[in-house]
Amino acid sequence: MTHPGHSTALMTDQYELTMLDAALADGTAERRCTFEVFARSLPHGRRYGVVAGVDRLLESLARFTFGPEEIRVLCDAGVRDRVAAYLEGHRFSGDVTGYPEGELYFPGSPVLSVTGTFAECVLLETLLLSILNHDCAVASAAARMASAANGRRLIEMGSRRTHEEAAVASARAAYLAGFAATSNLEAHRRYGVPTTGTSAHAFTLLHDTEADAFAAQVDALGVGTTLLVDTYDISRGIETAIEVAGPGLGAIRIDSGDVGVLAQQARAQLDRLGATGTRIVISGDLDEHAIAALRAEPVDAYGVGTSVVTGSGAPAAGMVYKLVEVEGRPVAKRSSSKESRGGAKSAVRRHRPTGTAVEEVVHRLDTPVEVGEHDRVVPVPLVTKGETATDLPTLDESREHLRRGLVAVPWEGLKLSRGEPAIPTTFVP
Repeated sequence: MTHPGHSTALMTDQYELTMLDAALADGTAERRCTFEVFARSLPHGRRYGVVAGVDRLLESLARFTFGPEEIRVLCDAGVRDRVAAYLEGHRFSGDVTGYPEGELYFPGSPVLSVTGTFAECVLLETLLLSILNHDCAVASAAARMASAANGRRLIEMGSRRTHEEAAVASARAAYLAGFAATSNLEAHRRYGVPTTGTSAHAFTLLHDTEADAFAAQVDALGVGTTLLVDTYDISRGIETAIEVAGPGLGAIRIDSGDVGVLAQQARAQLDRLGATGTRIVISGDLDEHAIAALRAEPVDAYGVGTSVVTGSGAPAAGMVYKLVEVEGRPVAKRSSSKESRGGAKSAVRRHRPTGTAVEEVVHRLDTPVEVGEHDRVVPVPLVTKGETATDLPTLDESREHLRRGLVAVPWEGLKLSRGEPAIPTTFVP
């Protein structure tokens, strides 16, 4: 969903303008170039990455314009007159191809290719990387959590653990990756992400007794609500919850303690009280490893906060933005441990007839490779001559695309343990 907002043109680093200034001075600013976004490696212990934030990126690119206010800020920052004059009314007019949202990526995958003049492409580095590094990190962590949950419901509830705008983007990325809902209402307004939420410990403490708090919530929301039972004593809280709501209570939530043991005890107690259909929701510092450890326990849903909005230990996806082609000539960085591969590229995902992915083949556009019956060209056109494609998938379609993509990953590639990427990347010179 596109939402109104101010220009994104100042969401950049000044060194981009320093390069633009020098390129305007020596006449190289208009050289046709291709920049690529890729990750040299996956975060430690990860076997795949998930592309997210493409829709946000395209919406931000459409607002990357320099109006009078942006020009005034540039002048205040000491930018030279020739740069300000060049940028006045500027709008990106080049081409962008890339991996669609919900696509898996691996080391070296050409996640995004931006082609245009050096001047217009170099300006986009910071904006593109800030979106992709954040959203891909969140989605990659969320996908691991969804796999660990093994079909059980996941709720994103990390808004209070990150920047207010990052919270909205995180909710969207988590939903893309398989979470069922978010607590963040702005994510619903902008992107249609389903929302949910009941109460915190403060609501229980507000009332004279736990029973009063539960009764107030049930009166307002009905017996299908979720009651938080760990403010005082969990066993007594469950008993009180069923006394107040009856055996048709929708769910209880446990937010502290040894949640695995507590879930077992809660399930046994609920069943004894006749509340066999009352679900158990667990929250409190969960990550993919904690969720996986709870697979054998009678847990119906997980609420995840800090770990998902911070990428579960990998808050940035490690994406870089590198110049790979100038006027049709491949160029590459040679610095030790930071090498890049020259030439504009594409990628083919190879599959067995059964649908299992076996290899990612990255090749230069001037060295095409054969695409077999079961193979798939991964990058798609996103922007052509400055115009955004109109046939891009919706958020729910991207969510389904990721689900299918994960089914195609070899089973060992879905493990949470450390190991090689789920499929190897082969580079064709």
